[in-house]
Amino acid sequence: MINPISIAVSGLFSASKKAEVAANNIVNADVVGSVDPNNPHQAYSPKVAVDTSLSSGGHGAGVNTVVLNRTPSFVPSFSPDSLFANSEGMVNAPNVNLDEEVVNLKVAENAYKSSAEVIRTAREMQSTLLDALNNKTS
Repeated sequence: MINPISIAVSGLFSASKKAEVAANNIVNADVVGSVDPNNPHQAYSPKVAVDTSLSSGGHGAGVNTVVLNRTPSFVPSFSPDSLFANSEGMVNAPNVNLDEEVVNLKVAENAYKSSAEVIRTAREMQSTLLDALNNKTS
């Protein structure tokens, strides 16, 4: 039997992870680093949250979200005043699109709200069913 509450809980965890990834990308979008891969001062490596469907007995059983490094992680940026700039004034900047990350936050918010509503509705349905069974046996 499909358990809507466990599916919705997996949706809550997924939405939380997506919001965390987007927030970290936004906060660290300006953390530049050296273009030299051997230099210990590297730019922030942005992440991406990827969903996979879970199934049980051929039926949907929720979602699993994994966090991966974005590819490419860095984009070259001209910043001659940076401490990490090479002789040409170039640094590595995180490959973060702030507009995309704000949209990702909004999507995560809506997914979280939807999953919470599924839990509320499932509990309401279970309560109604129990009331109906109790009234039938009375």
